[in-house]
Amino acid sequence: MPGIPATVRRAMAGHHSTITITQTGEEISMTGILEGKRALLTGAHRGIGRAVAEAFVAAGARVVIADIEGADKAALEIGHDTVGVTCDVRSGDSVAAAVAEAMRALGGLDVLVNNAGVECFGLLHELTEDEFDRMYSVNLRGTWLVYKHAVPALTDGGGAIVNLASLAGVVGFPLLGAYAAVKAGVVRMTEVMALELRDLGVRANAICPGFIDTPMIERAFTEFEAATGTPLKDLITLGQGRLGTPGEVASLATYLASEGASFVNGTATVIDGGMNVRRL
Repeated sequence: MPGIPATVRRAMAGHHSTITITQTGEEISMTGILEGKRALLTGAHRGIGRAVAEAFVAAGARVVIADIEGADKAALEIGHDTVGVTCDVRSGDSVAAAVAEAMRALGGLDVLVNNAGVECFGLLHELTEDEFDRMYSVNLRGTWLVYKHAVPALTDGGGAIVNLASLAGVVGFPLLGAYAAVKAGVVRMTEVMALELRDLGVRANAICPGFIDTPMIERAFTEFEAATGTPLKDLITLGQGRLGTPGEVASLATYLASEGASFVNGTATVIDGGMNVRRL
């Protein structure tokens, strides 16, 4: 079909990731697409966040991982001068300290990735106040807090913000009411960030993943089936064909953080294998 790349090839060269798209003889390489960029990522010691951190480093970025646990270990495993800092996004003081540490380590900030998040399953009217408050304080308020403290550094020289929302923030899912509500809030907040920072040279975009193969998904399988009697894996297979991979989300995040996406601002990109259009 016209306009569809004929070949997509990924290779690894040293610690850089290369993606080459060939169409009518044209090749676009993503080697070093984030070369020299300084990035702060929250919730990045495992899962999607870890994959994004690894992809950023492979693309040439210098990275600081901020997480409530495991940040130092993840940074050591990733290597390439990656720095880990402890951060609880529910605490303004903790966030301020983490951003300050990132600034000391990197000397500035070009990219912010808000990935820290939690989820819980349950009928909306049966959730406890603590469960609902946790969804809000980590996923929505936490995203805002990190943004609030990182903005002065980002606006100093322009940059990019990538917020991890969710397919649940675009299409409602049963048993994910609180999670869906706060992730929808992340999408709307991303649009406001894009509008308010556009003239300061900062872009903001959200990513809305469907079901991704992370440690969190195994617990989701158990809790969903216990609550409904229906295997979640069956619904995923029907809706999106398979689980997505953290690397697929990381590839999108890398692009959105790069200069190649300089005209992409205020978007919420769904990455779900087509589950959204099936309207399950």
